[in-house]
Amino acid sequence: MQTRPFGKDGPALGEIGLGCWQIGGDQWGNVSDADAMATLGAAVEAGTTFLDTADIYGLGRSEELIGKFRKTTRTPLFIATKLGKNPRPGGQANCTTAVMVQHTENSLKRLGVECLDLTQLHCVPLEELQRGEVFDALRLLKQQGKIARFGASVEGTEEAKVCLQQEGLSSLQIIFNIYRQTPITEIFNTAVAKNVSIVVRVPLASGLLAGGYSYSTKFDPADHRSYNRNGEKFHAGETFAGVGFDTGLELTARLKNLLPPGSHMAQTALRWCLDFPAVTVVIPGARNPKQAQNNIAASGVPSLSPQLHERLRRFYQDDVRQHIKGKD
Repeated sequence: MQTRPFGKDGPALGEIGLGCWQIGGDQWGNVSDADAMATLGAAVEAGTTFLDTADIYGLGRSEELIGKFRKTTRTPLFIATKLGKNPRPGGQANCTTAVMVQHTENSLKRLGVECLDLTQLHCVPLEELQRGEVFDALRLLKQQGKIARFGASVEGTEEAKVCLQQEGLSSLQIIFNIYRQTPITEIFNTAVAKNVSIVVRVPLASGLLAGGYSYSTKFDPADHRSYNRNGEKFHAGETFAGVGFDTGLELTARLKNLLPPGSHMAQTALRWCLDFPAVTVVIPGARNPKQAQNNIAASGVPSLSPQLHERLRRFYQDDVRQHIKGKD
């Protein structure tokens, strides 16, 4: 596992982390405690040190499992969580200082730590970001010693640009993959100039970029890949990168023809993300140890050629961009 520095003065982290939305067990179909712990173990054994979770994932289950896991390993872990989408109290009430402090304290208890390595705003509304009080609350939490750093997970570039104006921002979590390339021109240069780490989520477009789906693929009814295919329940970009399932299958078939023969599609897609120096860590999710191990192997894949990068840029511009739904 190759490492990259987190922010201006943060630790060196494994460049492929683990997104822990799946182990919450509520929006990816059922994942047992045993499978979740085995997945965490496989990822860390393979070199992962960055675990990304949120208080909303399984209403705290993901954080609780990570809290249990960290007691079983001697590997120093960098645990990032998020706040802002909890149903209690819910909505914009989550953006008040008192509630943010309470939600942070709840995460600390579930994770079993005294200070969070990183806490991130969880796709809070644009108007709240513009008001700026949520950032004041994060600075207060840092002063209180409850968090070491703060960042923001955003839906689109408009929110990202507002966050990048904030003093003290350590990281920006964005959707970025071969099907969502806008951050290259809109975000990366500013983030690098400000020493803000880029955390990449949805790097495999909910599995589309692994190349294993077909029109006959069925998902659990409780899996967001069943009920949010076109953004019916929440931000479209979180599911199949906002291109939709059927369109995504068509695009993936074309994409395969652009890759060198014998390419491992998921690892190539992750390597594509990692080839951008602005990226600090990529956080593909996994439901089992094999998925985690296959994803982490991308750290050892050589950089893609400039010619392939250019083909993929043109593919996005000519074939993909017109199909994107939701904020980009």
